[in-house]
Amino acid sequence: MIEVKGLSKRFDGVTAVDDVSFRVAAGEVFGLLGPNGAGKTTTLRILATLLDADAGEARVAGHDVFRQGEAVRRSIGVVNGGMGLYDRLTGREILHYFGRLYDMPRSAIERRIAELDDLLHLGDALGKRAGTFSTGMKQKLVIARAVLHDPPVIFFDEVTSGLDVMARRAVLDVVKAYPSEARAVVYSTHVMSEVEELCDRAAVLYRGRVIAEGSIAALVEEGGEANLERSFFALVQRSGLASDDEAVAA
Repeated sequence: MIEVKGLSKRFDGVTAVDDVSFRVAAGEVFGLLGPNGAGKTTTLRILATLLDADAGEARVAGHDVFRQGEAVRRSIGVVNGGMGLYDRLTGREILHYFGRLYDMPRSAIERRIAELDDLLHLGDALGKRAGTFSTGMKQKLVIARAVLHDPPVIFFDEVTSGLDVMARRAVLDVVKAYPSEARAVVYSTHVMSEVEELCDRAAVLYRGRVIAEGSIAALVEEGGEANLERSFFALVQRSGLASDDEAVAA
């Protein structure tokens, strides 16, 4: 579903993504695990055609990210923690608007809204203006908007930040339920427990580089510690990329 080879990106002389490579198969939740500034969001923005890369190759759902941008955009959904809604529109109106952008017939939009209502418990939000929504309900509707057209690939980028426990659980349940033989998820986070619960495999990013990749059990074993969090710090130290202050903290 996704193939990334040698992806690199620099901003004003700072390397944000440094020769990143990984593959994601259908049926997987693939994690991008790393602290803020590790290069996770930049990588996802490149794959979503929102940024150009300086070097490398990438394909999403069989489409070349750099040569077939429109086809890629029709094949993905993107969810992050800072996406806005049209405050004056109801939840149903927002979903209909975006469904029409994907050339979905009205009947198909209504059928999909009913499915997403069952999955996300949208309830009264479908008939209320988005400006009245809680943070958790806004995030649910953002997810519904992203998966409305049933794309084969979904990118989730730090999606649970600021959510209460009920909204967070609803989001995580969607992530777990989405992969299938024709769909895959990339889940970017710095929260170790979410990676352990959701991800089949993960790449550990640090200072723009992939320093380890594999199943969660394999990453813990490679770090040589009792759990993923402690193994993460061990892998960072072993990479030689940590500063002296970070080495002391770890």
